[in-house]
Amino acid sequence: MAVDRAGRKRSNLRDRMIVGVILVALAAAAIWFGAWSFVLLVAAAVLLAFREWAAMMQVRRPWYSLGLVVLAAVTLLTGMDRPEQALLLLCAAIALLSLVSRNIWLGAGLSWAGLPAIALIWMRAEPHGLWLVLWTMALVWATDIFAYFSGRAIRGPKIWPAISPSKTWAGLIGGMLAAAIFSVLFAWHVGWGGPVWLAAPAAAGLAVVAQAGDFFESWLKRRAGVKDSGNLLPGHGGVMDRIDGLVPVAVVVAIGVALA
Repeated sequence: MAVDRAGRKRSNLRDRMIVGVILVALAAAAIWFGAWSFVLLVAAAVLLAFREWAAMMQVRRPWYSLGLVVLAAVTLLTGMDRPEQALLLLCAAIALLSLVSRNIWLGAGLSWAGLPAIALIWMRAEPHGLWLVLWTMALVWATDIFAYFSGRAIRGPKIWPAISPSKTWAGLIGGMLAAAIFSVLFAWHVGWGGPVWLAAPAAAGLAVVAQAGDFFESWLKRRAGVKDSGNLLPGHGGVMDRIDGLVPVAVVVAIGVALA
């Protein structure tokens, strides 16, 4: 039995790595080409993620279908360089559909999926948007990868075992260090203005934001009584399981860019 469990773990890790490489390659290609290739990738991700959200939160099909229409319209408007109109549409839909359906999880799901979609598409269309979006997504990847491996290697005290039993303080610190080092090297490579070391504390803070997004999704899954948000991605679970950290980070970075 122990051998069988070890074999399953190795198989799961292999699937996780293969699917992860494919996802990173697809995302990097879409970011590089930009324009509608990136819009379509973001749209596909948020629509699939919202579908998983609706299933977990037991949102009835008519409301879930309307939510998909809203998210498609929001990504389309943002792709047409109308982020302000997209944001207004999203806010109006959240308020109206939540009120009419009397289901707060419908509005919460729309905001969870719609806000990062607007943020990412808008940032990609900005000057230096290629590097900005690539940094945002790669920072989350670095956080996830090093948090996973440092947590498994070092172990130690858990952060919040009632919500996410596998998350440790060692994993969080490893993810923060990886995000900080990566961001300093990235800023130096692309020649961003200002002292490159300033990227370190910003990235470490965003790594914490990414982990908070992970904990939030873990809480949702606990509430719904499921292990994964879906089974679309072997070794990873669902789409929500892969973008849970990116969702809050994208919104925070977009707010910072807008204020700057």
